[in-house]
Amino acid sequence: MPSFTAAALAVPGSGIRRIHEVALVLPDVISLAVGEPDLAVAPHVLRAASEAWLADETRYTANGGLPDLRAAVAAKLRGDGLDVAPDQVWVTPGATEALYLAMHLVLSPGDEVLVPDPGYTTFTMAPRMLHAEPVPYRLSPDDGFQVQVAQLEARVTARTRAVVLNSPSNPLGVVAPERVVREVVEFAQRHDLWIISDEVYEAFTYGAPHVSPAAFDPARVLLVQSFSKTYALTGGRVGYLVTPPGPGDVLRNFQEALISCVNTPAQRAAIAALEGPQDAVVEAAAHYREHLAAATDLLDARGIRYLRPQGAFYLWIDVSHASGGDVAAWAEAFLLQQRVAVAPGSAFGEAGEGWIRVCVAADRAALLEGLGRLPSP
Repeated sequence: MPSFTAAALAVPGSGIRRIHEVALVLPDVISLAVGEPDLAVAPHVLRAASEAWLADETRYTANGGLPDLRAAVAAKLRGDGLDVAPDQVWVTPGATEALYLAMHLVLSPGDEVLVPDPGYTTFTMAPRMLHAEPVPYRLSPDDGFQVQVAQLEARVTARTRAVVLNSPSNPLGVVAPERVVREVVEFAQRHDLWIISDEVYEAFTYGAPHVSPAAFDPARVLLVQSFSKTYALTGGRVGYLVTPPGPGDVLRNFQEALISCVNTPAQRAAIAALEGPQDAVVEAAAHYREHLAAATDLLDARGIRYLRPQGAFYLWIDVSHASGGDVAAWAEAFLLQQRVAVAPGSAFGEAGEGWIRVCVAADRAALLEGLGRLPSP
């Protein structure tokens, strides 16, 4: 039979999903591995989607999304200080496709993109699908896992076309301060690179304000966002990509070939989420902050090392005292023996070895019970 391409076979699997899928078939598992908000979607958002279904709003929309949604996103971003027009906004089925579109715009076969290590798995998977090469830049606990431009300079080559910046970070919960964001922008300017900015967790920061690189050089930033985390709409599958002016015809063609468009009721929900009351978002941020405080108090009491998060809803926990140099195997054994699912740090890159990511967007009692089963140093 004919063979599949080498690029298709080279796309790495997700170590997070491996743990999650094993957990799904086991009884009585405390699930802390996937980034799934534990809060309900706001009623006005659910109502907007429900009314769209009942009104039979089930036809195609424009490839870029409903005009009302694109305008609402642009208005939101202008409120954040970014000068964005509706035709720069492209509605996608979650941030995953937005990230893929961004890379498709700027990467050719053989090109390189600098990606954080540890960093979200899709940063490595998407370039491989495009026959491009993800090149990891290391984030170190010695630097609080903040981006160091020296690491970027050491890895940039003549084939580099883009750098991925993720703040707040998944899996780390690190928020890049304005100084670091400016340094990354200046690095991209020196080497004439694109910045692909994953800002999916921007609504959840704790004393460290979110800063977008698009505030400093919007002409070289491709901004990736989602409704999944901010509005707990993970299954709604609505995200968006914001580009500089210009690639409209290209993206229209990409969307037509890939998805045609996002389903209309989900887009109606997204409009309601943006234009309606934001109480649920404020409450979610407080809820996650309280969970983080309870979880870190428990870890402190047990003497377990972790990175204190500044954003998102994850804890990055050091289990190197127990994992024996293979945290993926340890996490699977921990799941089978203790019935607690955690994401192995190595799923996010080589620099994640010895660490785990725990999602605190879970029932608090279950979260604390799960953390209580971690081995002490």
